[in-house]
Amino acid sequence: MKLELSRVALGKGRLGVLKGLGKTGQLSLEVPGCLLHTHLGTVPHLTQDTLSTLSTLPSVTQITLSNIAEHQEVLEEFKDGFGKFAGLHDTVLYCALHDPATPCPTGHTTNKTVSVWGSGGRIELTVAKFMALQKAVKPDWYQSMADGETWQINTSHKRVRKSVDRSLAHLDECLLVHQKSQELEGVEVFGVVEGGDILEERVRSAKETAKRPVSGFCLDGLQTGSMAQALRTQLISAVTKELPEDKPRLLQGVGRPDEVLASVEAGVDLFEGFFPFQVTERGCALIFNFNISSNPELAGRAPPAELEPGEDQETAGDSQHNGDLNPDAETQMTSFEINLKDKRYQGDFRPLVEGCGCYCCRNHQRAYLHHLLVTNELLAGVLLMIHNTAHYHAFFSALRDALAEDTLDLLKRRVLGQTERKD
Repeated sequence: MKLELSRVALGKGRLGVLKGLGKTGQLSLEVPGCLLHTHLGTVPHLTQDTLSTLSTLPSVTQITLSNIAEHQEVLEEFKDGFGKFAGLHDTVLYCALHDPATPCPTGHTTNKTVSVWGSGGRIELTVAKFMALQKAVKPDWYQSMADGETWQINTSHKRVRKSVDRSLAHLDECLLVHQKSQELEGVEVFGVVEGGDILEERVRSAKETAKRPVSGFCLDGLQTGSMAQALRTQLISAVTKELPEDKPRLLQGVGRPDEVLASVEAGVDLFEGFFPFQVTERGCALIFNFNISSNPELAGRAPPAELEPGEDQETAGDSQHNGDLNPDAETQMTSFEINLKDKRYQGDFRPLVEGCGCYCCRNHQRAYLHHLLVTNELLAGVLLMIHNTAHYHAFFSALRDALAEDTLDLLKRRVLGQTERKD
């Protein structure tokens, strides 16, 4: 794995390509970018055939031990790894510890163990069990075991310091087992940067993790709802200054477009792609505007969506949405989406987004989606997930174009619902 940067603009983000991915080293991923979010290797609501109709999907699929740990014995008996077991072909597998779309209970971490939560309840992982799982899963890269339970408000300095020490100790143990394991030969390890909301601990964690032979870094404990965006940006900026330029930085638990833009400016390269799933589960559709091209058709992206009275995107960038210290942030509707359960859509015969090329927008109207949702039809989730996934990944494409063309400020104004100023 090698990160080749084509442009690094001060305060404007990093543009490049992550090359040498996968067992063959033939795949790549453009940055800034996001991973493909899955539950047990499957994008929620979508079959592999349906998923294949979407263009420009990322080459990296994220799976999580919280979903897989209870199937360890089956995978060990199968022997060929989770990718083949789940029928995932021509993709890179990244194995994370927790599912970013599912809140994880806290208070179950010790000096020797962390816990993940599957359908059958809590599973306690030692480093030995964690690494045995990695050998059974056979991912292309994985996040090292870490103590990430310091994102809660008012976590003490002592507890935060302990989480950094534990995470570094877990990383050292994981690397020791990894280096001796033939099953994990050629597999990459990402070190985890912890530190809660304490700047000095964040910097210490980054410096120490960067000393280890890792291929990249996971920035943990900065999830949506855990802190104000201004503080998150300050911490990320301080951390990225301590990390090597040629290794990718993956931010965990952040997916809202305004937060993505701020984090990219602070030096983040990769994001988990769970936000479209959360929006779909709310019965909502992404409609925010990221078009900065004078020719939307050639750009391959949708023009601005027409908003109904009362649909106001001006609030998308307001501080009201940034820094709500709210543990239920995952379930709250954002200003980047519309709630199709609302009665106003029962007679709205427009597509979700005018000009969007996804199957849902080309074939169906808002009124039909409203009907499917109020009658609890399974097709509602399928169509919404198709659109939301396509829209979200097109946003990342627009973000990379904006970095390449030095138009990031314009993109931010579009996404945050602001009009371009005229001199």
